[in-house]
Amino acid sequence: MSNYSMAHIVALTGIKSHTLRKWESRYDFLKPKRTETNIRYYTDEQLKKLLNICILTRNGIRISQINKLTDEDIRVKVTEILLEGTSEDEISALILSTLSLNEDEFDKVINAQILKTGLISTITGLIYPFLAQVGVLWGVNKVMPAQEHFISNLIRQKIFSAIELLPKPLPNAPKAVMFLPENEDHEIGLLLASFIAQKLGWRVYYLGQNVPNENIKMVTEITNPDLLVTMFITQDSKTIESRLASLIQDVNLPIALSGYIEKPENLKSLSAQVHYLSKPEEFIPLLNGLSA
Repeated sequence: MSNYSMAHIVALTGIKSHTLRKWESRYDFLKPKRTETNIRYYTDEQLKKLLNICILTRNGIRISQINKLTDEDIRVKVTEILLEGTSEDEISALILSTLSLNEDEFDKVINAQILKTGLISTITGLIYPFLAQVGVLWGVNKVMPAQEHFISNLIRQKIFSAIELLPKPLPNAPKAVMFLPENEDHEIGLLLASFIAQKLGWRVYYLGQNVPNENIKMVTEITNPDLLVTMFITQDSKTIESRLASLIQDVNLPIALSGYIEKPENLKSLSAQVHYLSKPEEFIPLLNGLSA
């Protein structure tokens, strides 16, 4: 069982802290626990209930009405809403399935979205925002390690299965080398990028985690790619800039970079080669522009 601070609750649900305090004082459904020093914290069950309440309030149900509903009433109403839910509702549902380690519910939400919009739109519009919100992409501990591994492995399976169904790239297809630098292990974002590129007809050389710069230079000499794609998740800005500067000296190629970076504008001063991507929607036009 996990405990969550108010900051975690705000990040995971989108409910502002002053709203949480107001609900606590006015209604019966929310009674956070407190530490010996009187700091609020919330249980798994409270977080799950708040995520469901978010879905209801976003769909026009007043909080005073929700306060009168049983847990079963809330569950039934949420199930009905999710049949035609918004992306925010679907993200909340994915977070709930992650907290409960519920693979069936996770698959139900993802598969319904794939049927509605296709896999690329599901990745860019649902999976990626969901991962960013729970912190899996950036290595922020908003979920416990077991939950992170659970959800990461489910998404890996879906991406690998989807890639297997894609046609082989044409002989003259543009080529991308994708890797995580040394001391980087969170590869879900990179796998998503790999699928997107291959779906658009690129040939991808996927090197995975913890790849030293000297190996990148060797691979580029062998493959002659049109683009390098990498992500920095857990490293500070100075380390990122230093490693990028070293990489730029070794290879004269466009570099697509994503991840949490405090001042991405500083990357522009390194080289025109570097394209910082703040969201996955920016990756597709970059690929299309380079392959035109």
